[in-house]
Amino acid sequence: MHTPISASRWGSPTASRRALLIHATSLSSHSWEGVAQLLVAEGFFVVAPNLLGQAWRRGTDYRMSALAEDLRPYFVNTSYDVIIGHSVGGTVALSLLPFLPKTKETSMILLDPTLEPTQETTEMAKIMLLKEVANVRTVDEYMAENPTWSRRDCVLRVLGLSMCDRTVIEGIFQHNMPWSFSGLFKNIPPNVKITVLAPDPKRGGDCHLEHVPRDVNARVLIGIGHCIQFERPDAIVDAVLLPRAKL
Repeated sequence: MHTPISASRWGSPTASRRALLIHATSLSSHSWEGVAQLLVAEGFFVVAPNLLGQAWRRGTDYRMSALAEDLRPYFVNTSYDVIIGHSVGGTVALSLLPFLPKTKETSMILLDPTLEPTQETTEMAKIMLLKEVANVRTVDEYMAENPTWSRRDCVLRVLGLSMCDRTVIEGIFQHNMPWSFSGLFKNIPPNVKITVLAPDPKRGGDCHLEHVPRDVNARVLIGIGHCIQFERPDAIVDAVLLPRAKL
């Protein structure tokens, strides 16, 4: 398999099933540690690339289509049983639909994908991320603010922020305006089954179910916030395994 060198991997390359995990802005491939360990226990080989602009990777084009194109080497002579994307990573995952094999059954799990935020919401998210990148808080501060996150996940959150900078944040928002990506659902191949896991509206989040087609399986996780992979990795793995259990 020919892939860019910036990625994390878990499990055995000879495993019978493969998973591709795509992280969000200001995170890194390491943010999938908890989910990846659970998938390996279920017999998966797991690959998590670092998106362009994250984990010290630099570029000049941060359009969603360019972020997806950057991942094309991961599909050379390789296919995946499941693809999971978080936030912007979920939008990138949808952008990968044209690259997927036309016959292989593939599950795609989208965690709070950023689809149709308002201009106000987008500006608020940009300001928040710029502030977080400029003044990275400590692990203990993240633990105090997010009591449901493990210490490991707080460490990985700080790591992701520490490997990102303001030019990347500014580029991602500037190159994708107006931010509108729900149209990517229009061309879902019949061999791809998509599940959307959305956070509790009371906890914020990016995804609103009115932007998800009714024929796409969607579920709101009550009491859970934006970083679903930190709070409910078990729910993600359950969504991966459910289609197989129904066979």
